[in-house]
Amino acid sequence: MSHAHLELAKRLGYTFHDAALLARALTHRSHSSQNYERLEFLGDSILGFVIADALYDRFPQLDEGDLTRLRATLVRKETLAQLARELNLGDYLELGSGELKSGGFDRDSILADTLEAVFGAVYKDRDLEAARAVVLRLYLPLLDRIDPHSIRKDSKTRLQEFLQNKSIETPVYNVLEVSGKPHQQHFVVECRVPGLNEVIRGEGNSRRHAEQAAAARACEILDCDTDD
Repeated sequence: MSHAHLELAKRLGYTFHDAALLARALTHRSHSSQNYERLEFLGDSILGFVIADALYDRFPQLDEGDLTRLRATLVRKETLAQLARELNLGDYLELGSGELKSGGFDRDSILADTLEAVFGAVYKDRDLEAARAVVLRLYLPLLDRIDPHSIRKDSKTRLQEFLQNKSIETPVYNVLEVSGKPHQQHFVVECRVPGLNEVIRGEGNSRRHAEQAAAARACEILDCDTDD
């Protein structure tokens, strides 16, 4: 294992038996076909499970909906990227020349995906308990200070619940436009609400973000929060 990889392993609090797994977890597809994408697939599932289990034990009073919102906040791209920066993960990435020039080593999506791949690599190197220990070591400060009452329902959920309470059919979301390069796409989405003549649009760097933006605008028009 290289000096750099040993340094990262120390930050993670885990020593790899198979150094190749860590190397692969740090390799972007722009650099090699032997990249982190399959490990990221594993790591994403492991992260979701470990955080769900931790929240279940920490907050026995919360229902499924509240637990889901807390988990979504903790495993979202922005939170993962924040943790990756605390590890200086960008310093260890293997990127193609194009990604290097465009600042891929500090892009939220790449940092988040890489950290999930690292979790997957730990799992494949040893077992679930080892991966759990690494995840919880990184997430403990966030888990200790998270306030379950500060996590607001997302806009799509608030809009759907508002319409259901009024016996109105759920909204329909349609993608109107997708532009940009594969790693920097821009989405324009419309939200059609039954009975509302106005066509509402939202934009974002993913379909999900664009739908949330459209739903937020619909909530403003309908004043969804008055029924909270």
